Amino acid sequence: MPYQPDPVSGALVAESLALFRQHAPLVHCMTNDVVQTFTANVLLALGASPAMVIDAEEATQFSAIASALLVNVGTLTRDRADAMQAAIAAANQAHTPWTLDPVAVGALTFRTAFCHDLLSQQPAAIRGNASEILALAQQSARGRGVDSLHDSASALDAARQLATRSGAVVAVTGVVDYVTDGQRTLAVPGGSALMTRVVGTGCALSAVVAGFAALPGDRLQHIASACRVMSCAGERATARISGPGSFIPAFLDALYQLDAEALQ
Repeated sequence: MPYQPDPVSGALVAESLALFRQHAPLVHCMTNDVVQTFTANVLLALGASPAMVIDAEEATQFSAIASALLVNVGTLTRDRADAMQAAIAAANQAHTPWTLDPVAVGALTFRTAFCHDLLSQQPAAIRGNASEILALAQQSARGRGVDSLHDSASALDAARQLATRSGAVVAVTGVVDYVTDGQRTLAVPGGSALMTRVVGTGCALSAVVAGFAALPGDRLQHIASACRVMSCAGERATARISGPGSFIPAFLDALYQLDAEALQ
């Protein structure tokens, strides 16, 4: 019988979200240019504080005082890669957890080599689609830029191997999200197809994962909770609207209004 990951618990998701709102983490987002505003608004709706500091000198200073660091390679340049390396070094020195979003890894050579180099630098979490996780684990993958040509279940073994090798909690996202530390795995169902029809939901999820990874307690549970918070908000937003044009405001409202009852 195929391995069946445990489903994430709604009650524990609610506990993680309450802890997130209590701690209100300051999330340093070195993210791509396309999604900065949306990412900031998602974090604000959930009660966190976003910051987008990109200059190498300032990023080094800021990652040492932030609660969490996100490294998203969506619009990677060589100067930005140097700034990210410096920020990661400072974060590790300050014991600030950092999260990698390997956007389009496997499809493009510079970012693929860069992200492979980062795996030895103690990421707390990695969040990507199936093609990205397969490529990062150095397994055969087919991707089309940011679009995955694999379903998340097909990358589950690769995610476990990547988690074991890197020490990170790995979230491979799709119709069902799988979150693993290499030993334990949680399945996170839900979400909405409309989340793939607007720019930035995956990148914003990575920022939310970064913030939840900074919480005290069970990091696997917290990161699975981050995935469920976003998928639940997507479901609730879709129930209220008719298309992608009205989805984003409804989604931000749903994040802001999420409570334990909704997450059950």
